This record gives sequence, structure tokens and C-alpha cells, in this order.
Amino acid sequence: MIYDIRHVTTYAYDASVSFARCSLRLKPQSGDGQELISHSVEIRPKPAERTARRDFFGTLTESVVIETQHRNLRVDSRSRVSVARCAPSRTALSPPWEGVRDLAFAAKSLQPDSPVGFVFASALVPVLLPVTTYAAESFAPGIGVLAGAVDLMHRIRSAFKYDPKATVISTPLREVFDKRHGVCQDFAHVMISGLRGLGLPAAYVSGYLRTVPPLGKSRLQGADATHAWVSLWCGDQLGWIGFDPTNDLLVENDHIILAVGRDFADVSPVDGMIVGSPKQKLGVAVDVIAVE
Repeated sequence: MIYDIRHVTTYAYDASVSFARCSLRLKPQSGDGQELISHSVEIRPKPAERTARRDFFGTLTESVVIETQHRNLRVDSRSRVSVARCAPSRTALSPPWEGVRDLAFAAKSLQPDSPVGFVFASALVPVLLPVTTYAAESFAPGIGVLAGAVDLMHRIRSAFKYDPKATVISTPLREVFDKRHGVCQDFAHVMISGLRGLGLPAAYVSGYLRTVPPLGKSRLQGADATHAWVSLWCGDQLGWIGFDPTNDLLVENDHIILAVGRDFADVSPVDGMIVGSPKQKLGVAVDVIAVE
């Protein structure tokens, strides 16, 4: 499947901004069942400086400096991506989760795809006893790692309510878990915390999800949004498998990977600092169009 993706981020400031420095992580990755065909980013006002580097996890991070005084900032990212991946069956056989845990801790590689980098707590995903206990209910002794993760994903989808007004980016994981309300970012963080609490390596994935309008309804432009899910290392043979707890899905061709990290802090599409305005209004519009 080939997708055209447009991701427009806008900032409207209450007062003039004299200087801005932004970090952009908007270039979809090639690998893990997808290939980047083309990509461009247009920024207004025009930056005085643009530099790019790859972070530890392989994500292209562009640093942008804007010195023109402005009241509005617009970042327009456009990509074309080919996706061809096949998820295992939800009931497929997999190694016992305890063995996967032991292999992860015994890993000697420190490369970005090594499981050992994803077994410990991170800035936004602490290891909490109540969350670990919750996850442990899905991982009976000897159960396959895939079966346990599928069950945990299903339980999160069933017990947690999707509520965009319930949380913000800075809402602590403990509060999200106690309220059982949140958005895809929160559900991914909860699942990652539970898996890491059991010693299983789990990564945070940001990206896009193709949505299909209801029968008889037109697709609304800009109605899509960025999405988040979990990638779990399931042993040497299966490798990294994607789990979407917001939708109770194993990740296949409707998911487009943007960046991978330990939590949202590693993969935020746009962040940075400004000088000159105490308040701002953020707008994000995303279109994911399947190319016929």
C-alpha cells in the first residue's frame, strides 16, 4: 500500500515572537516493512538556519532557527510511503515470555535495535508496581510472549476510555492509570510500563494510522491525527512486533512509522523554544491518503 501523508502544524502566538528554535521529527523511516519514497517540509516564516542529524534511534531530527519576527508559524510536511508488512496471527506460537526477558537482559549489543535499551524506565514511562501487577495478569508462567502481549493489549482497550480531554502531554502515568482515561499516547505508555516492569523490552512508536470514514460519509480533510503504539521485542526469531492498544490491533499496513524511541519525549514531531510570547495556540492537521 502506498500512502500520501500531509502533516501540518501551526502555532498562533498572542504576541510577536522574535526568535524560535525548533526540533522537527517529521520524516518517516524506511525499514520495518515500509519504504520512504519522497519527503519535504516547508516552513513559514523561512528559517535562517536548517541542520539535520540522526539521533541514537535513527530518527532524522531537523533543527530549525527562525530569526524573523512573526505571530504565526506553519510547518507543512509531505511524505509518500510504501508499506508492506504482515503481522503474525494473534494466536501464533512464540517463545515463553520469561525466556525473552532473560535474552533481553543478556544482550551484549548497544545498537539502536538492541532490546536492552528498552527494558528500563524512561522519562515519561516510570516502572510502577500497580501497572506491573496489572500487566502480570496477562503473563502466566510459561505463556508465549505474543499471547501475553495480545491479552494485555486487549485488556487495555477494554478497560481504558479514549478521552482527548482527560489528559495532556505532561499528565503523569500514575494518574492516567488510576483514571483509566486518555489518548493513544497514554495507552502506549501504560502498556510499555507494564511490559518493562516484567523485564520485557518495549519501545514507543509514533506515526500515522489510516482511517476509513463511515459508510456513505465523505472523508474529511485533516481529520486524521498522529498516532502512537508499542513495539515489543519477542525474541530473536520474531523480532520487534507492533501492538496498538488504542485499537486492539497488531500493526500491519494501516500503520505508518514516523519515529521510534523510549517514550513520547524521544519522538515528539515538533518541539522547541520561542522568545517573545507567553501564550500560543497549537493546531495539527493530518491527512493519510491511500494512493490508488
